[in-house]
Amino acid sequence: MTTNRRNFLLGGAGASVALAATSVSKVAMAALPEPVLQTTPNTMPPLVPNTGRQYNPVVTLNGWTLPWRMNNGVKEFHLVAEPVVREMAPGFKAHLWGYNGQSPGPTIEVVEGDRVRIFVTNKLPERTSIHWHGQRLPNGMDGVVGLTQTPIEPGKTYVYEFVARRPGTFMYHPHADEMTQMAMGMMGFWVTHPKAKHPLIDEVDRDFVFLLNAYDIEPGAYTPKIMTMLDFNLWSWNSRIFPGIDSLNVRQGDKVRIRMGNLTMTNHPMHLHGHEFLVTGTDGGPTPKSSRWHEVTTDVAVGQMRQLEFIADEEGDWAFHCHKSHHTMNAMGHEVPTMIGVEHRGVVREINKLIPDYMVMAERGMADMSEMEMPIPDNTARMMGGEGPFGSVEMGGMFSVVKVRRNQPRGDYKDPGWYKHPTGTNAFEWTGAMPEPSRFASEGGQSMPVSRRNRPKDIEVQIRKPGAGSAQHNH
Repeated sequence: MTTNRRNFLLGGAGASVALAATSVSKVAMAALPEPVLQTTPNTMPPLVPNTGRQYNPVVTLNGWTLPWRMNNGVKEFHLVAEPVVREMAPGFKAHLWGYNGQSPGPTIEVVEGDRVRIFVTNKLPERTSIHWHGQRLPNGMDGVVGLTQTPIEPGKTYVYEFVARRPGTFMYHPHADEMTQMAMGMMGFWVTHPKAKHPLIDEVDRDFVFLLNAYDIEPGAYTPKIMTMLDFNLWSWNSRIFPGIDSLNVRQGDKVRIRMGNLTMTNHPMHLHGHEFLVTGTDGGPTPKSSRWHEVTTDVAVGQMRQLEFIADEEGDWAFHCHKSHHTMNAMGHEVPTMIGVEHRGVVREINKLIPDYMVMAERGMADMSEMEMPIPDNTARMMGGEGPFGSVEMGGMFSVVKVRRNQPRGDYKDPGWYKHPTGTNAFEWTGAMPEPSRFASEGGQSMPVSRRNRPKDIEVQIRKPGAGSAQHNH
């Protein structure tokens, strides 16, 4: 974290500003909060508030929370929309657009009832705006260019001000050339904490947040293709792909909350191993307790938020991922033919004489790709291949691990390393004799006699038609 973060939290009150989503004058710019930047892709510790009302802060997976300053009872934030370089996985970087040095931008945390003032400076090459997705606010603060405000032109700063009226899980993103700007990574998370004990919002020990987003970046390239509608090749959490996604590290017995928002072009069935959870909230607010039931997978549709909670009572390293199989792969080529079971190594040798870099894929399935040391273009993510305790993890993309540990200190988010399984609790190879399989009579085995026990007896039904004028039907 830059040293600006400390200075920002300790900054004094500035001059008053206009109470509208409008341009800020050069004189007023001198009173703006200093913007705080962050470029590391690591998960930063929670930002514990030292001003304003207290709350239990969230942890943004591979991200951070934006500091603020108090100005006459108003929480002031400063977002800078700008081009950024995001390391999506070790050795693989993308040229994106985001906020304050990152894509997605920093998480904004406030408390129900807070008056917030957000300065937005545009350092993009085109106009922009910010829509506060899911918020109740004055119409002129809603951030839709041409409908509720004029655009924020390059080099200009606008200010949005409103009261955080209800607790919940929200997002922010542009509503200006959004096909381009959201495809380039412009989005962020917003959390409004309840001001007092809430009957539908429980206190938790760990509270994680991240956004689901997707990109189409060709091998060797740096910039996403903004015209892609469905054929994305990089499915990410907070613009990170496995093995670049940090694990979610918790103490055994912790009550864990995970908040997810989906700003991709398709839905994502999010699946947790080893535990069941409750969906306790959406961007519409906390769900009534009568509507909750236990699941291990919940679907997050486009533009939706989902908040799930569970007790981390099973120790181990538990996979957490999108259950669409193509979404746990990286840098996929959608035009590659399936060659499973086709022996063509001789043909490949002949082709290699003319094209040395030519390679064949999927003769025995795609798993071999995770361990092949093949030449690939610079700045290209491997399809799979994060290293686990038992070799290559054959997953990528929207995948991480919930690490539950008995001895994880309370409030400690450091990675505890791989789980050490107790003796006798791992699946293992069987080398003994195999039992003979049961067979049907048609295969020479003994057929199962049909039991007549408990068969329903024939029931005689007598029907008496009513006589003339009768109002009764006896069956």
